[in-house]
Amino acid sequence: MMATPQKLIIDTDPGQDDAVAILLALASPEIDLLGITTVAGNVPLALTEVNARKICDLAGRQDMPVFAGADRPLERKLVTAEHVHGRTGLDGPDLPDPVTPLQDRHAVDFIIQTIRSEPAGRVTIAPVGPLTNIALALRKAPDIASRIKQIVMMGGGCFEGGNITPAAEFNIYVDPEAAAEVFAAGIPITMMPLDVTHKAMTTAVRTDAIRATGTRTAIAVAEMLEFFERFDEEKYGSDGGPLHDPCTVAWMIRPDMFSGRHCNVEIETQSQLTTGMTVIDWWQVSGRPHNAFVVGDLDADGFFTLITERLAKLP
Repeated sequence: MMATPQKLIIDTDPGQDDAVAILLALASPEIDLLGITTVAGNVPLALTEVNARKICDLAGRQDMPVFAGADRPLERKLVTAEHVHGRTGLDGPDLPDPVTPLQDRHAVDFIIQTIRSEPAGRVTIAPVGPLTNIALALRKAPDIASRIKQIVMMGGGCFEGGNITPAAEFNIYVDPEAAAEVFAAGIPITMMPLDVTHKAMTTAVRTDAIRATGTRTAIAVAEMLEFFERFDEEKYGSDGGPLHDPCTVAWMIRPDMFSGRHCNVEIETQSQLTTGMTVIDWWQVSGRPHNAFVVGDLDADGFFTLITERLAKLP
């Protein structure tokens, strides 16, 4: 008998790798996706909410509620990443305008109402973009912090450093103040930093295996990955690029494929050189209390096998 599906909200700024995270959740019986909240990040909000709805269409899930959230960081000007994700944020496949509707409610209100209405300790939030919506929800409704089961997020780096500055990973860099508030909120956090996502490489063999399943969704994903990886191949001299965001959903489905350790994580918000840096006490030298489970490694072949098998279940 299968365990009860895990209730999940994905908070996202799609992004090709975000798209794969959403599709993996939609294709997995272990996950009960309650809704998708969007935030400005990889591209501005007007595009991230459209992209999230296009992904629902692709999966044949026009019933999935999608909400638009924060269009800018808490205190800073928005930094985006069209140089990685393309002009639309979802460059690669030619996806039609979305049929999935955008809900009227603000993403932050949906998060608050969902956490309050579901039993305490039941709902996980997976933020795979800047943490602005999560910080705003915690500011507006501090009572939800104790009701959230866990936050499983993609962001930060330890030994891998950064990918938007030498010290900072993009999601944290865009809104470091939001990240600092979320990490200080006392919610159980599992963190997927660049250290693990850079081991989840979309090699040609892995992308070909996704395409070979032959479904409309799988072919679109292969096209997304081929577009997305060109930037990283040039930057890192690698075969393929790191598939960051699906690590969050995959960890919820198959935690045995990942390893890490409990650490203290603090977010730098002041320094000119290292703003957005996640200061991860991997070697436990600070004496500061643990506030996150930081993942450092994964079974990359198992990860891509899971994604390929699940994508094949979609239209």
